[in-house]
Amino acid sequence: MPSELFSPLHLRSGQVLGNRIVKAAMEGGMASAGQVPDERLRVLYRRWGAGGAGLLITGNVMVHAQALTVPGGLVLDDAAPLEPYTAWAEAGKADGAAMWMQINHPGRQVLAGMPGVVWGPSAVAVDLGRRSKLFGRPVAMTPGQIAATVARFATTAALAERAGFDGVQIHAAHGYLLSQFLSPLVNRRGDAWGGALENRARMLLDVVRKVRAAVAPSFTVAVKLNSADFQRGGFDVDDARRVIAMLEPVGVDLVELSGGSYESPAMSGHAIDERTRAREAYFLELATQLAASSPLLLMLTGGITQRRTADAVLAGGVSLVGMGTALASTPDLPARWREGREAEKPLRRVTWPDKTLASAAAMALVRHQMRRIARGRHPAPGTHPAYALATDQLEQRRSLHRYRAWLTTATARSAAASDRCG
Repeated sequence: MPSELFSPLHLRSGQVLGNRIVKAAMEGGMASAGQVPDERLRVLYRRWGAGGAGLLITGNVMVHAQALTVPGGLVLDDAAPLEPYTAWAEAGKADGAAMWMQINHPGRQVLAGMPGVVWGPSAVAVDLGRRSKLFGRPVAMTPGQIAATVARFATTAALAERAGFDGVQIHAAHGYLLSQFLSPLVNRRGDAWGGALENRARMLLDVVRKVRAAVAPSFTVAVKLNSADFQRGGFDVDDARRVIAMLEPVGVDLVELSGGSYESPAMSGHAIDERTRAREAYFLELATQLAASSPLLLMLTGGITQRRTADAVLAGGVSLVGMGTALASTPDLPARWREGREAEKPLRRVTWPDKTLASAAAMALVRHQMRRIARGRHPAPGTHPAYALATDQLEQRRSLHRYRAWLTTATARSAAASDRCG
């Protein structure tokens, strides 16, 4: 008998989620000065928390100050003030929702012109054809850099627990660093972190072990994983099945399934693959396959906007229904579903032929709605994609100026502190 959408879910950690609806992670790019959350994010998550979802997962919080996906990214490391994160967690949890922090490292997916570092398992750049210059050129990580990055994930997780979050989600999907290590197309190493899947999964497993050891048993540890990356010769559904099995004995509570990367943006509905052509629940076919043998609870995200689709996800053996875009345009959609209602107007679809540009515009549309909600306004689902993209680029330029100045100061302080200790 499939679980009902508004029934509670008990996790391995002992945490109980009030229902099966999750506000999934979305990159907001809304950090204030110092790369920390401010009142805007508190307003946004308070709105989502009041909207009826049982769980809120934050957008990317970066573990390394010198490696951000976008210049308005958040950073939580041992030099960051904890108070803004404590206030953020309190705001999201004010109406009873649980709140997890998504923790991440971009690896090679760093925009060109950003300060800091561009790292990857190998020196393989993001391939977007004529738009490849949008991203920086990566260098292969050394064993010491890998170990330091693993430790950074554990530090951020421990700080998230201190700030009052209920769990963390380790991002190993969408072409970010841990996903890059999993991919045979990007990871061409010949050492202990490359070759066979067991080696390519080593960094992810080390991160999970370190995080699990740094937090209390009652603190939830989840992983976001691609069901497939939709590139020929890349990470596929059989790889995902094997990685899920590897995650079970190291203390993971739940795995969220998504798919794609910037090179094949299936997560925004723009990959060319028969299994993601559906307008709703792009990855449901793959998730159902994985649920049949998974030793862990699964969550599915990607294109879910209607109650009947959410019910179909649960009927396929998946335990949680994740939504991003739908909640950016209708933040109270879970409450509406409980009352038998649907969203009044979906977010405008982007049908541009250039899938890289279309994906960027789709993400900009979502961020546009998030910024409106954060200012106390209603979403505007009919916003033109070109307008959203232009205003998003302007916002990113402003954020880049702030981030450059902050990182220069933060790096100087860190160097001075090292000199004093040395």
